[in-house]
Amino acid sequence: MSEELQGEPPTTKGHSNEVTHGVRVRAAACYMEEESDPSMRQFLYGYRIRLDNEGDQEVQLLSRHWIIVDAQGRREEVSGAGVVGEQPTLGPGESYEYTSGCPLKTEWGTMEGTYLFRVDEDKKFEVAVGRFFLAPNVSPIPGGLSV
Repeated sequence: MSEELQGEPPTTKGHSNEVTHGVRVRAAACYMEEESDPSMRQFLYGYRIRLDNEGDQEVQLLSRHWIIVDAQGRREEVSGAGVVGEQPTLGPGESYEYTSGCPLKTEWGTMEGTYLFRVDEDKKFEVAVGRFFLAPNVSPIPGGLSV
């Protein structure tokens, strides 16, 4: 049934899929075993974000704000301009996808946050990134991931 809903994937364990103001954000992470060193409490996760403009106006991503919480409840907030050095503009029906990484000092944690978008020259709005899990047992990312 979900395949009939314009290619919308089913909810996958540990991933997120949220729509705010016509912008869909899908997020998924995977454990990067080769780049991690559990004996040194270094756990690296790669994550993939896909943004879909399901609205009827052009939008531009201006900035990001992440909230990262590890297994011990330590919270870190990260903010900055754009994503991976870009501030993509998406017309109606267009998508943008990127990958990045997140180091943790514990075996698992979570990420969630917001993107600040602009529509027109002077109207800005926030888009939610639903909580997704950084954990070795999360469902794999379709197509794999290389960061």
